[in-house]
Amino acid sequence: MKLKLLFIILLFNFFKMAGQEKLEIFFDFDKYDINMGANQKLTDWVASSKNIEVKKIYGFCDWKGTSVYNDSLSWKRVHTVYDYLKERNVKINTDYEIKGFGKDFEQSKIQSENRKVIVIYEIIKVPEPKTKEQIKLEELNNSLKTSNIGDHIKLDNLYFFNNSARLLPNSEPVLYELLCVMNDNPKLKIEIQGHICCQTLPGVYDVSVSRARAVWMFLIKKGINKNRMSFKGYGTTRPIHPIPEKSAQEEEDNRRVEIMILSK
Repeated sequence: MKLKLLFIILLFNFFKMAGQEKLEIFFDFDKYDINMGANQKLTDWVASSKNIEVKKIYGFCDWKGTSVYNDSLSWKRVHTVYDYLKERNVKINTDYEIKGFGKDFEQSKIQSENRKVIVIYEIIKVPEPKTKEQIKLEELNNSLKTSNIGDHIKLDNLYFFNNSARLLPNSEPVLYELLCVMNDNPKLKIEIQGHICCQTLPGVYDVSVSRARAVWMFLIKKGINKNRMSFKGYGTTRPIHPIPEKSAQEEEDNRRVEIMILSK
């Protein structure tokens, strides 16, 4: 009995250290069915406790009765609670532990507090959904990992004022994604390439060069060594779709900034 008591004390100290939670359900004298009070407590717990995983279920009895009888009764209480949780699809760990201690534990002076089952559980941390910026950064990194020297990667969602190299505020996310990629890959060298749409004749002011330079300047101001980058404007010489374009989407596809992998 002393060994059992020591085991229980050490066990619950471990639970506290491991960050596990516990739920206590109390039973009527000499009963193992769930009474109204216990049922309400379990119902509220199941409803309010999301993302939980049950690790252990332990049963206990008061001191009245023989050890053999109380051991059996404590096990019945454990199985009653286990069945209740299973019926309500509460997640139970595959390596769960159930045990009946009967009356061999440190008893409370209040007998009703000894007729119980303790459920040991953990709250499972669910990762927060990724932001759009995090997803885009992963996509850009994945494109880089699978790219070869000479490959082109389009910088999506990069916007400029009309016929200008001035970046719109909603272009910041992709610029910072590119900055993160450059910081995370110190051997990466790129050429920043500007492209425009719609013009059938070369313009006096080639905005494609200025737009590529605007991205280049952003990275330099953020601490990227200029020896790792160059920029160039290609005007309308490398369209994705033939010019004149047939739709606004084709114009959007042609009006772009890309990076070309020089080394990685």
